[in-house]
Amino acid sequence: MQLYNKLSAKERAELIEKAGKDRLTLSFYKYANIENPKAFRDHLFLTWDNLDVLGRIYVATEGINGQLSLPADRFEAFKTHLDTINFLKDIRLNIAVEQDNMSFLKLKVKVRNKIVADGLEDQSFDVTNIGEHVNADAFNALIEDEKTVLVDMRNHYESEIGHFKNAITPDVDTFRESLDIIEDDLKAHKEDKNLVMYCTGGIRCEKASAYFKHKGFKNVYQLEGGIIEYTRQINEKNLENKFIGKNFVFDERRAEKISDHVIASCHQCGAPADIHTNCANDACHLLFIQCDSCKEDMDNCCSKNCQDIHHLPYEAQKALRKGQANSNDIFKKGRADHLPYKKDLRNIFKVLKPKDSQ
Repeated sequence: MQLYNKLSAKERAELIEKAGKDRLTLSFYKYANIENPKAFRDHLFLTWDNLDVLGRIYVATEGINGQLSLPADRFEAFKTHLDTINFLKDIRLNIAVEQDNMSFLKLKVKVRNKIVADGLEDQSFDVTNIGEHVNADAFNALIEDEKTVLVDMRNHYESEIGHFKNAITPDVDTFRESLDIIEDDLKAHKEDKNLVMYCTGGIRCEKASAYFKHKGFKNVYQLEGGIIEYTRQINEKNLENKFIGKNFVFDERRAEKISDHVIASCHQCGAPADIHTNCANDACHLLFIQCDSCKEDMDNCCSKNCQDIHHLPYEAQKALRKGQANSNDIFKKGRADHLPYKKDLRNIFKVLKPKDSQ
């Protein structure tokens, strides 16, 4: 019984290209009580592997979080399987705005402690007691209300390339950091302000809305389906698009264009740019923003030192990496000190005048 990948990413990419089939990239999540995540994980892997599903799926006692791709002609079979699972029946599937057959190249179904890493030890709040979901139309109206504080629940490297107009974009590296910052900065306005949140697909806001209700916030809202579903609705209903730039996604595409605005800059030269890349040096892999010109000049590397290493023969690079852990820069997501034009967000909550924030 095969419960793991046998093909490399390169081998899988060759098979996808040879098959010549269009694939769909989609995501979904659901908070639910799963008594045996390991058995559930194995069931999903066996079924989805047969459907040629590829992606990253996390399973925990609190639910499931999936980002994946599959052949378009197997979508109905996939949906039929989801409907056989009680808590996933008729679940909303967020279809990607931009499709790419190579968005995922392996199937990874992993058991985790939580489907969203939140660092919370507080088990007293009910994760299902969530805030009010609002669709794109209601969201557009709500964020124009002077009593509304609009908060981006994503990390700094996500909001750097795109965010909603007038949104507060906390300068954080993790979801957990956002929770404390928001509670502290808005603690005097738990009853007189609308706390409106958004994220990529809704999963972080789902937990955050329950958490902030637990902390005493009275008017808590979240964008239903996140930026992905918002984009689908504004296109389908011809609504005003209030999102500026690109939506960062966690697959090989790295971003989806929501508007034509380029609001970020190349971290190496400062030119307008909003495409993230991973440093080509296998010992680095720093995620940073790089324009086409710097990509060519630097061979997809984040520094001259990494470029020199990248040019070495493979065996020489491998010898240099022996016994060495990845640099801590890999966790900085574009904040590395040697990037001269990295963005220092340092966003300050302007609660009384949220319209003034970037």
